[in-house]
Amino acid sequence: MEKQLHLNLLASRPPVPGGLQSGSKMRMGPGRKRDFSPLSWSQYFETMEDVEVENDNGKDISFTAEIYSSGQHGPVLLLLHGGGHSALSWAVFTEVIYNRINCRVVAMDLRAHGDTKVKNSDDLSAETMAKDIGKVVEALYGENPPPIMMIGHSMGGAIAVHTAAANHVPSLLGLCVIDVVEGTAMDALNSMQNFLRSRPKTFKSVENAIEWSVKSGQIRNVESARVSMGGQVKKCEEPLNSPGVSKSIGEVIIEEEEEEEEEGESNHKRKKEDDQEVKKESLYTWQIDLSKTEKYWEGWFSGLSALFLSCPVPKLLLLAGVDRLDKDLTIGQMQGKFQMQVLPQCGHAVHEDAPEKVSGSTFALSSA
Repeated sequence: MEKQLHLNLLASRPPVPGGLQSGSKMRMGPGRKRDFSPLSWSQYFETMEDVEVENDNGKDISFTAEIYSSGQHGPVLLLLHGGGHSALSWAVFTEVIYNRINCRVVAMDLRAHGDTKVKNSDDLSAETMAKDIGKVVEALYGENPPPIMMIGHSMGGAIAVHTAAANHVPSLLGLCVIDVVEGTAMDALNSMQNFLRSRPKTFKSVENAIEWSVKSGQIRNVESARVSMGGQVKKCEEPLNSPGVSKSIGEVIIEEEEEEEEEGESNHKRKKEDDQEVKKESLYTWQIDLSKTEKYWEGWFSGLSALFLSCPVPKLLLLAGVDRLDKDLTIGQMQGKFQMQVLPQCGHAVHEDAPEKVSGSTFALSSA
């Protein structure tokens, strides 16, 4: 039996009768072409709204946060996405966990991401982004917010820790951090620019972006990619006709799995034809240029382990691999300061690749 979260604040819902569970994967038969068409947010969230957040002086609007939510009662699960992603990365997870427990789910586009509008979008410091979270919670719930559990992935996990440590969410009842560890993150910063340069700069369509995300392994769950990638890309303001643009797209699309190997030749021919068409169409590019945020990277992750361990609420660390654990967290975990679970066979986007497993782990956060 699944154990409940924090003094039984989260009660389980009756199981959904019949049919496939949300987030489950359907195996395509041989020769079946996978569907990479976009899916709407409305299939996973009940509402989408713009929440205006005032400046400290209470006179002007500081920024307008894009909020996706489900549920009207119970504790709040506040979901923070990773760098370059958007609130839509939580879509499939939201449907899964909302059908499992009685809660409210709130996923927000962080500043400079998705459809959140902010006057100073260049300020992505951990301090500013943590304050944003507190201001959004206040705008949503006033001075007496309901019990809130924060769940953050990658950069969003780091921001969740900074938010908790600064007590910007006074009603915080739990903290779940997904696949971000100080030691590993700091080590990876030196190669981050090379990684960003290795990604295609443009896509000929949202479908093309979805296809790339799946075949490159960025997102291993096709359903999640179909709703998530729409929040990661936007139409280019001006058509790009550089000869190198279409080539970068074709190069990163890798071959299908074994059952599609026989289609290799026709796929290769199709890619060449697509590459020629790219120059004639409106292109899509990344919603945010992460390479320009480099000056904030160290601030997101430096000292993160100590901050995480200092947060006086039940804590869960979900990792895609045990090798990601650093020294401070290893000691803290041995001392029982937080719970940890490793979800193998997942990529970095753990909550997208395995929403059912992440939902189950979240549900049991405060159980011993």
